[in-house]
Amino acid sequence: MGEPPRERADAARNRTKVLAAAARLFRERGVDGVSMDAVAAEAGVGKGTLFRRFGDRSGLAVALLDERERELQEAILAGPAPLGPGARAAERLTAFVEAYLDYLLAHLDLVRMSETASPGARYRIGAYRFWHRHVAILLAEARPGCDADPLAHALLAPLAAEHMTALVAEYGPARARKAVRALVTG
Repeated sequence: MGEPPRERADAARNRTKVLAAAARLFRERGVDGVSMDAVAAEAGVGKGTLFRRFGDRSGLAVALLDERERELQEAILAGPAPLGPGARAAERLTAFVEAYLDYLLAHLDLVRMSETASPGARYRIGAYRFWHRHVAILLAEARPGCDADPLAHALLAPLAAEHMTALVAEYGPARARKAVRALVTG
């Protein structure tokens, strides 16, 4: 098996311009206030280029979130304890929820858009599969004999962006965070 094909230089430049334009527009106007046409115009690329590369606004959201998700995944796999290896499973689980809440609350509108683009979109996102597997492994270690896979989904459910959006709107981020934290720590 060979290496995957390298991205053309012009395609890489366009991708960088589009992501920078989308991030700026989403930050200035909010996720719901930005069209694909506006992103294409801001980036100076054709709409066809934008749609071929990202598909729709949720594809843009996924691409914008990718780097943040990779950073969190790297911290889980190789960072310092308790988020990374070296701590007890229960401590790692609590650290994961805290770190995920930091990520989620910092990017709530983008995560919501990526998770609700179509029915079941949240569960098809590669990052969600990573979070689920990580949580299931920790639950199996922390609670021997539990049915870790469905329990991991149940634990991740309140971390869904749509749910967190409703909690934050009604109770504010601090109370929403405290409520989710209580589900993990008891």
